[in-house]
Amino acid sequence: MSRRCIVAADIAAQAWRNGGGRTRELLAWPAPDRWTMRVSLADIDADGPFSAFPGVERWFAVVAGAGVALAFGAAEQRVVAGDAPLCFDAALTPRCRLLDGPTVDLNLMLRQGQGVMRQVEPGVAWEQAFAIRALFANVAGAWWGSGESVRVAPRTLCWADTANGGRGAWTFVADTPASPVAGWWLGYTPHGAPR
Repeated sequence: MSRRCIVAADIAAQAWRNGGGRTRELLAWPAPDRWTMRVSLADIDADGPFSAFPGVERWFAVVAGAGVALAFGAAEQRVVAGDAPLCFDAALTPRCRLLDGPTVDLNLMLRQGQGVMRQVEPGVAWEQAFAIRALFANVAGAWWGSGESVRVAPRTLCWADTANGGRGAWTFVADTPASPVAGWWLGYTPHGAPR
């Protein structure tokens, strides 16, 4: 299997224009300047609005910290570590309020296709069919798929497409019990592409 892995610590963090945090872009597919799938890890240091991405579906999960409250008009949605990922229209610019200090979050952004972000369940294989499948490991462990095992460092994104072993059952086994989440599965299929 031809799997590619990117350790977040190896990626330079880019400061936000509003000074409220930093982002590490882990994957921009098919290219950084014309992505339809983008995975990033962000450090949120201060309250403020999210940037708008019209035509993009955004998945959001808290990796570390106490979490955030996102205000969508009059409604507020709290997202804390261990919660299922939140999916929303990225054209919206919810105001983000930190619950208790800085927070690290994982973002999956998709356009011109369909996808998902879901928590890794210990010992449960993931078999959903997508053109591109990925694992974001929050902790160190072993990623199993297509009869191969790959050692994964904490906060690493590993991915493959269907032509390079992205099919079949994948399993992630953390080295130590993870609290609250060992990692997340991410999947994406562009419109018109086979799964």
